Amino acid sequence: MTDRPGRPADHPDRPDRPADQARRVVPETARRRRRPTKQGTVLSEQVIVDTALRLVGQHGAQAFTVRRLGLALGADPSAIYRYFHSTDDLLLAVADELIGLGLDGWQPTGDWRADLREVGLRIHARSLAHPQAAVLAAYRTTGRANEIRAIETMLGILREAGFPDPDAVSLYHAFIDQALGFAVLDSAAIALPAPAQHADSGVWDTAYRGLSPDTHPHIAATADLLAADMRRSAYPLALDLLLDALAARLPS
Repeated sequence: MTDRPGRPADHPDRPDRPADQARRVVPETARRRRRPTKQGTVLSEQVIVDTALRLVGQHGAQAFTVRRLGLALGADPSAIYRYFHSTDDLLLAVADELIGLGLDGWQPTGDWRADLREVGLRIHARSLAHPQAAVLAAYRTTGRANEIRAIETMLGILREAGFPDPDAVSLYHAFIDQALGFAVLDSAAIALPAPAQHADSGVWDTAYRGLSPDTHPHIAATADLLAADMRRSAYPLALDLLLDALAARLPS
């Protein structure tokens, strides 16, 4: 959904597939009535994506391999390539699935500010529910159905609110980059091992509460507030500040 550089064309666990092999992905209609895997699972794009999302959550995108996915599905890893051109193609589908989960159940109210705020909070909340996948999804551009739906939705909110098209595009860009930036920041913190999370949180008590007002008067005066506030995400406040700025730019 944003313009950050992507990962390499394929994952290190399998070299790039030649163009003639890439074209062998089997159409959806030709994959029906396939036999179950050893675990009794009938493969489909959705089953593969759901399993990959779970594995990325357990091991992280960098450690994700098609071999591990095949083992989880009880299928030969090569079967994955009947559904996806490459490992990277599959990871893009996982990223797109995360976008879709954030939009599931959302309905517009007609209040542009409330609608944008709800979309932003949904993106953030869904990212925190899948922190490892969120780090992957935030910097990829999938070009798939859910991403297209999300962009169409947000541009529609802005244009229908009365923002001219150049403003709608630039404000969408600022809005989504803010949402994804906080999603990565907060998800990366959640994805840390528990001891590291606890140690980082404790720094606000051990390092900052003890600073002298003679040398650090501003920190000493606000140490209790810092310890409480820095343990939660700043995204809701940052989102409201951005929405205030958007409202100030809205033509009368």
